[in-house]
Amino acid sequence: MALEIEDKFDVPEGFALPDLSGVPGCEGVSEPLSHRLTAVYFDTPDLRLAARGVTLRRRRGGDDEGWHLKLPKAKGARQEITRPLTRSAKVVPAELASLVLAYTRGAPLAPVARLETRRSITRLLGPGGAGGSGSMGGEGSADGTGGAGGTGGTGGTESTVLVEIADDRVKGTVLGDEPVVRRWREVEAELKEGDRGLLEKVAKRLRKAGATPADSASKLARVLGDRIPAPPPRIRPEPGSVGEVVVAYLRAHADALIAQDPHVRLAEEDAVHKARVAGRRLRSALKAFKRIVAGTEDLQEELRWLGEVLGEARDLEVIRARFAGRLDGLDPRFVTADARRRLGDDLQAREHEAYERIRGVLSESRYFALLDALDALAADPPLTAAAAKNADKALPKIVDRNWRRVTDAYEAARRMEEGAEREAAMHDVRKAAKRARYTAEAAGMSGAAERAKEVQEVLGRHQDGVVAQGVLLEEAERARRAGEDTFPYGVLVGIESAEAARAHDEFPVVWSRLA
Repeated sequence: MALEIEDKFDVPEGFALPDLSGVPGCEGVSEPLSHRLTAVYFDTPDLRLAARGVTLRRRRGGDDEGWHLKLPKAKGARQEITRPLTRSAKVVPAELASLVLAYTRGAPLAPVARLETRRSITRLLGPGGAGGSGSMGGEGSADGTGGAGGTGGTGGTESTVLVEIADDRVKGTVLGDEPVVRRWREVEAELKEGDRGLLEKVAKRLRKAGATPADSASKLARVLGDRIPAPPPRIRPEPGSVGEVVVAYLRAHADALIAQDPHVRLAEEDAVHKARVAGRRLRSALKAFKRIVAGTEDLQEELRWLGEVLGEARDLEVIRARFAGRLDGLDPRFVTADARRRLGDDLQAREHEAYERIRGVLSESRYFALLDALDALAADPPLTAAAAKNADKALPKIVDRNWRRVTDAYEAARRMEEGAEREAAMHDVRKAAKRARYTAEAAGMSGAAERAKEVQEVLGRHQDGVVAQGVLLEEAERARRAGEDTFPYGVLVGIESAEAARAHDEFPVVWSRLA
C-alpha cells in the first residue's frame, strides 16, 4: 500500500505552467509527456464510498493503468492500493471489493462516473537529472522504464524523480439514465522521492502563476458534486461539558476502528492490534462513562465479540515473534530444526488460518450491524442529564472511581493464597488497570493514565510469560508424540517461567510506589 502525498489546484483554461527549473533542490526538469486516460469509478447506488472520501476506479492509459483504491488518510496524504487490469471492465475484483466492505456494508458496486483526461506530465529531477528532450522516455512510458515515478535516463545516467506535476484537462460524465457531463482543468503536484519542503516550493510557484487550491478533494468529488451524500448531522454536546469530552473520544476511536478494516483484511503489520485497541478503548469508555452515555450494553457486547475475533490472530502474531526472539538468543546447540518449525512455520500457518476467519467474520451481517451501531453512536449518542456537567469537575471523579476499582481488585487478590485462583484475580487487576488507563486517556489526565499503564504493563509481562509457558507445553507434547527432541521447549519454559516470576516479584514494589 502506497502513501500518496499531493497538492491539487484549480487552474483556468489559459493557465501556463511556470518555469520550475530554478526550484531549490531540483537539478533538472523533464520535457512534458502526454497521456490519454480513461477512468471508470465504482460505488454503491447511494455513493457510500464517495461519502467517506474513498475512491475505487479502473483506469486505462498512462504508466500506472490498472485498478486503484484510494483510502482516506491525514490531510494531504491518501493511501492507495493498486492492482493490475482485469478482463472485466464492469466487475470489481473480489479482493478490492472486500477492502471497502466497511464502507459499502455489503451493498453492490457498479460504475457511477467516467473521467476522460488529457494529461501532460512534467517531472522535477534529482541527481543526474537534466532538462531537454532527451531527458525522459517516450509517450506511454513516462520514466523510460515502464514504471511509475521511478527514475529517468539522461545519456545513460539515472535520475531521481522528486516531484511529478500533472496538468489535466478533464471531461467527467456522471453515469445513469441521463448522463451529466462536466469539463475542467486542474494541476496536481505529487511527491515522489523528494521531501515535503520541495513540494511546498513547487506549490508556491504554481500559486504565483495563478493556480488556486482545489475546491474538491478528488476528480470524482468534482464530477459528482452535490450528488455525494452529506455526512449525517452530529449532535454537539455543550462546550466544556463532560459529554463533549466523552463523545469526542468515542467518535475518534469509532473512526479509528473503521479505518483499520482494510488494513486488517490485508494482514498488514500491527493492523489487527490497532483495530483491537480501538475496540477496547471504545468498550472501556462505554463502561466507564455509562452514567454519561446510557444504554450501550448491547454495543459493548458486540465490541467484546469483535475483540475475540481479532484476538486469535493477534495473540499468535505476538507469541510467534516472541519465540523467534527467544530461539535466536539461545546457544545454537540447544535449538533443533523441528522446534523452529513448530514455533515458527506451524504457528504462522495457524496465524494465516486465523486471518482467514477474521476476513470471513468481517464480511458478515453481524459485523456490518456493529459498524452501523458505531455510526449511530457517533451521530447521536444517548447522553444522559449528567453529560451536561462541567468536565473539569466531573471527569477527575470518574477517573478516581476507576482507579479505586484497581486498588479494590488488588486488595482482593492479596488476600488469596498463591495459586490458580490468585492468578485469575491478578488478571482482573490488570483488566481494571487497562480500563482505568483508557478512562484517564479519555479525560485527558495523562498522569493517571501513565500510572494505570505501568500497572497494566508489569502484570502484562507476567501474564505473557504464563501464556507462553502454556503454548510451549502444548507444542512440547505434540513434539513428544512425534518422536522429536523436546529439550528446546524445556529451555524456553524455564526462560518464560523466570520472566513471569520477575514481573510477579516486581509488582509489589511498583504498586507501593504508585499507590
